[in-house]
Amino acid sequence: MAFDVAAVRGLFPALGDGWVHLDAPAGMQVPEQVATAVSTALRAPVSGPGGIFPASQRAEAIVDAARRALADLVGADPAGVVLGPNSAVLLQRLADGLGDGWMIGDDVVVSRLDHPSNVMCWQRAAQRSGCQVRWAEVDIETCELPAWQYRDLVNERTKVVAVTAASGAVGTRPDVHQIAEIAAEHDALVVVDASAAAPFLPLDITAMGADVLALNASAWGGPPVGALVFRDPAMIDQLPSAALEPGWRGPDRLELGPHAYPLLAGLVSSIDYLAGLDDAAIGPRRERLLTSLSSAKAYQAGLLANLTGGLRRLRHVMVIGDAMRRVPSMAFTVNGVKAVDAIEHLADQGVCAFADPGTHGVFAVLGVGEVGGAVRVGLTHYTNTYEVDQLLRAVAALD
Repeated sequence: MAFDVAAVRGLFPALGDGWVHLDAPAGMQVPEQVATAVSTALRAPVSGPGGIFPASQRAEAIVDAARRALADLVGADPAGVVLGPNSAVLLQRLADGLGDGWMIGDDVVVSRLDHPSNVMCWQRAAQRSGCQVRWAEVDIETCELPAWQYRDLVNERTKVVAVTAASGAVGTRPDVHQIAEIAAEHDALVVVDASAAAPFLPLDITAMGADVLALNASAWGGPPVGALVFRDPAMIDQLPSAALEPGWRGPDRLELGPHAYPLLAGLVSSIDYLAGLDDAAIGPRRERLLTSLSSAKAYQAGLLANLTGGLRRLRHVMVIGDAMRRVPSMAFTVNGVKAVDAIEHLADQGVCAFADPGTHGVFAVLGVGEVGGAVRVGLTHYTNTYEVDQLLRAVAALD
């Protein structure tokens, strides 16, 4: 394996601003090849699909290429890829369609670890139909999401189990496969938010046991485009159609309005970028993705270990969570310093980070709001050892 962080950094023009970009929780910076793909598509003649002239055929080719690229990313069938503006919109569309058939006495299972986009949509759908919402809880010491609790939560009336593949807040990676096995025993649909995991892990929708994966391309440096990937494409035709045209089949049934074709061109390029992270990766794109993301995973594990160890050596810092399996996103608190003040200090040192007030999601469960909130940072493919050290020096100065 050959992950060359210096070569990767050279792909990102935004890094020339001189800042240490640990702001990955809001999405990675954009590689040059993605920006070029978008601008090239904007300049090319592109029309709506359905025509026999080149501009229309180009639009159809872009959509087809986007479906195939996302299918390669997660090991799925392109016929099961639904495209849209972001995963939150698509998840709401999915919840609306599924919720039409729910009744009082049914229930859905969500988790405290998940991003609101994979929680609120199911809560709304359950409220409309009178369903119960059951919560999977996190371990407050480690921020793990124990899979065993799902045996008590999932039953024969459970319609959906919504869970994240990785937390963008504290980095925890739940055992999705085990959760999905429990859900399958009761024929519950498993909807997995894989946005935070996709930039750092090789994904396989079948091995995970997910029925639907939700993705946001901005998480790995792609354009603002989202997708739902169905393990069984036939399931899409069983859902109520959200399309403007009656009678549409397949992914078109859940796609509302025309596509942003230049952004879809950028999406394809962003997945090609992921496939090229390891310069030794060869073969079809799916194989190159598996190799490259495995290399990225190993590189990030080393960086994250250095960062976590460095922060834990600082007496005035508390790292939130200690999950065994994780992606390189993390949060910490600084004793006696509010998170908003901490990130202002970090900005003065040239470090980009976010403050979370700790009033919602997993941080609310952990009581983070009571100590002034948490500082959130995320490592990326282009983060290097110098940048980790710079963050540690800046945090140490807060003592």
